[in-house]
Amino acid sequence: MRALLINSILLLFCGAIGLKAQNSPTSNYKMQSLKVSSNNRFLIYEDGKPFFYLGDTAWELFHRLTYQEADTYMENRKSKGFTVLQSVALAELDGIDEPNAMGHTPMQDHNPSKLNEDYFKDVDAFIKLAASKGLYIGLLPTWGDKLFKSSWGKGPEIFNSQNIKAYGKFLGSRYKYQKNIIWILGGDRNPRDNEDVKIWNALAEGIAEGVGGYDKAIMTYHPQPKENGGSSTWFHSEKWLSFNMMQTGHCLDGINYKKITYDYNLKPTKPVIDGEPLYEDHPICFDWKKNGFSVADDVRKLAYWQVFAGAFGHTYGCHAIWQFYAAGREPVNAPQRPWTEAMNLPGASQMGYVKKLMLSQTFLDRIPDQSLIIGDNPNTNEYCSATRASDGHYAFIYTPTGRDLKIKTSILSGSSLFEKWYNPREGTFGPKSKKVKNPEMIFSPPTKGGNNDWVLVLTNN
Repeated sequence: MRALLINSILLLFCGAIGLKAQNSPTSNYKMQSLKVSSNNRFLIYEDGKPFFYLGDTAWELFHRLTYQEADTYMENRKSKGFTVLQSVALAELDGIDEPNAMGHTPMQDHNPSKLNEDYFKDVDAFIKLAASKGLYIGLLPTWGDKLFKSSWGKGPEIFNSQNIKAYGKFLGSRYKYQKNIIWILGGDRNPRDNEDVKIWNALAEGIAEGVGGYDKAIMTYHPQPKENGGSSTWFHSEKWLSFNMMQTGHCLDGINYKKITYDYNLKPTKPVIDGEPLYEDHPICFDWKKNGFSVADDVRKLAYWQVFAGAFGHTYGCHAIWQFYAAGREPVNAPQRPWTEAMNLPGASQMGYVKKLMLSQTFLDRIPDQSLIIGDNPNTNEYCSATRASDGHYAFIYTPTGRDLKIKTSILSGSSLFEKWYNPREGTFGPKSKKVKNPEMIFSPPTKGGNNDWVLVLTNN
C-alpha cells in the first residue's frame, strides 16, 4: 500500500510540472497484442475478440504536450471510445530542431545515429500512459518530410537508404515488448520512385528485425490522397504490410467510400482503413474564405460510408487537435479554437457512436452489400450505404438525410424481421418492432432532412 501511494504521488508530481513519468502508471488494462483476423478483413485482439480501430490524428502529441496535458487528452479520448492515437516520433512542425514540451530534441546535429535518450524516454512515458488507459499508439517513426520535401514541411531531410533501417531497428527493439503499438510508416508522403519505395521497405525491415520478426508487428503506411487506394499502390504485396491505409483528404468528397471499395477488392485480401479523412473544424479544401469549415455532419457521413463499405474501423481528426493548437503557437491553416476546447466538439463523441453500433452485432462476419438498397442511390451527400452479416442475420443501412429506404429483405435470413433505428447524432437505439417479412420492404426513418442521418437496423430476432 505504501509503495502504491508513493508511486501515485510521483505520477501526480511529474504531471503537474510537465515531466516524463519514470514508471508506467498504475493500470486496470492488460494490453493485448493485435493481429489480422483469419478472413484477412479485420484486426483482432490476441484472444480473438474483434478490435474496432477508432483513431484520432494526434500527430504532434509527442512534440507539443507535457505529460499532464497528454494525460488530459488521452483521458478525454478514452472516455469517447477511441482506441488508437496516431502520433509521430519525429514530428512535422519542426520536430527535429524545436524541443518537445519537456525541452528535449530527438537527435544531435540532424544525425539519426546520434539519438537523444532523454527525448525517447519522453516518448516511452507517453506510450506507457496510453497503455494505462487501454489506448493503442499508431506510431509513425517519422513524418515524411524527413526523407524528402514537397510543397510543405520543414524537414530537414535526414534519412536515406543507408541509415533508415538502423533507426527502424532502434525503435523496434525499444518497443518490442510494448503491446499497444501499431506501426505506421509514410508520414503523409507518397513514394516518388523505386528508390523511395526501397527506403520505406528498409524502415519496415529494421522495425521487423527489432521486434523479432514480421509476425510480431502490425504495420501499415500513411500516404497522401490518391484517386484510388493508398498504401496498396506500392506495398500491397509486401509481407510487412498488415493492412492498407489511405488518406481521402480534406474536401467534401462524396465518393470516398469508392476508395475503400477499391482496396477491399484487391488480392491478396487485406484489411483497409482511412487513416486521414476530412477533419472536423477544418477549412474545406484548405480555403475557409471560399468554403467555410467542416462540421460534425460532414465527418459523421464519412465514418458510416467508409465503415459500411468494408473498412475495419475509422480515423477521426480535428484541425486544432492534430497540431495541438494553443495561444502563442503559430497556427496552421486557421484553427478556430485551442485544442483543449476542440476535444469536445460533437463529432468526436459521435465517432464513439459508430463503434457502439458496429460492435452491437457480430463484427468479424460483416460484409458490405449495396444490393440491399433498391432504387436510385446517387453519389452525392444523400448516398445511402449498407452492410450486413455474411449469413444475413442482421443488416445496417445508413441514410445521411433521412431518406425512405426500399430494402431487398429477401437477402436477410430467418422468417421473422425486426426493425429499429439508430441515431448517429446521439448514439441511441429506438424501440424494436416486429414486421411481417416480404421480399422487398420500405422503411421510413423518424425524421428527414439535412443533419438527420439514421441507421436502419434489421435483425431476425
